[in-house]
Amino acid sequence: MDLRLSQEQEMIRDGVTRFVRDDYEFATRRIGAVSDLGFREEVWQQFADLGWLGAALPEEYGGFGGSAIETMILMEAFGRGLVLEPYLWSVVLGGALLQQGATSAHKEQVLPEISSGKARIAFAFAEPGSRFNLAHIGMTAKKDGDGYRLNGNKTVVYYAASAEYLIGSARLGGAKTDREGIALFLLPSDAKGITRRDYATQDDQRASEIIFKDVQVDAAALFKCGDDALPVIENAIDVATAAICADAVGAMGALREMTLEYLKTRKQFGRAIGEFQVLQHRMAEMFILEEEARSMALRAALMLDAPAPARKKAVSAAKSLIARAGRQIGQEAVQMHGGMGMTHELSVGHYFKRLTMIGSMFGDGDFHRKRFAAL
Repeated sequence: MDLRLSQEQEMIRDGVTRFVRDDYEFATRRIGAVSDLGFREEVWQQFADLGWLGAALPEEYGGFGGSAIETMILMEAFGRGLVLEPYLWSVVLGGALLQQGATSAHKEQVLPEISSGKARIAFAFAEPGSRFNLAHIGMTAKKDGDGYRLNGNKTVVYYAASAEYLIGSARLGGAKTDREGIALFLLPSDAKGITRRDYATQDDQRASEIIFKDVQVDAAALFKCGDDALPVIENAIDVATAAICADAVGAMGALREMTLEYLKTRKQFGRAIGEFQVLQHRMAEMFILEEEARSMALRAALMLDAPAPARKKAVSAAKSLIARAGRQIGQEAVQMHGGMGMTHELSVGHYFKRLTMIGSMFGDGDFHRKRFAAL
């Protein structure tokens, strides 16, 4: 298999690497972190102007028809810069749901707005007590005239406050954990009956708790139901999981490099601490873990178009390893920096928090090891 990047992919990699290095310094990132949105609107529009928002979206909807490799390239670079803009949630996850499950009318309505930066989308799928079970859906969708009435609670909906559209999973029938009876609805984020409680997460992102109370939607809001609804959700979550694996690889690389630089410059007993063999061994272990994680993330991205069992196995294998590697690399970086490693002013602690959050996102290591074994 030829794993070399195409000329277009190399151009994307060079451009996003240069952007993160030159225009997304840690001090600049903090400006977005403390803003109302949690990111900078002008940076989001810059992503659109550079074509990154449409890199993996179909050409007929304003994208460039790329693949999961383009997404991986962007996500790895975003991980190196701890990028706050909701590319994962709006473009990767929201775009995957729309491409795989939406009607032509929904695609024509929303995908061009996403690729142009005019609109963002948030996926409300997790509920209190659902853990990592995607079929655990208690929100109900009751037939009401020509439309539906939605009632229920959704938790940890990333960047709902800055989204123009919500995709919500609801139950048309069956028990709370049945695989059947699930539907997906596309609706405006400010629909009557929706209330939110917004908050910042530990890694400086934004999320919301959402209550749907008698939210009235018309029949056109329903874009997927029946036996195909849950497979669409599972597929989209696997696409997003592969993307955060690449995000984690970028964060690991940045942590390893800054730790190595610190060991070369920090002196103790009249010599650089990097000369001590025990620290050299720990740095070598960090490098090995990073390379293993990069290989597994690449394999997960390449397997996203495979049949469901093979796709799930590849994604679970990658996520399981990356959860462990991210935790170890983060802990090593903090410890080798000493007490300053967890200060708010130093970026090391922020990378550690990001890797910790990624470790449990879309299923922790234990969940994915069990899923892999079951397959």
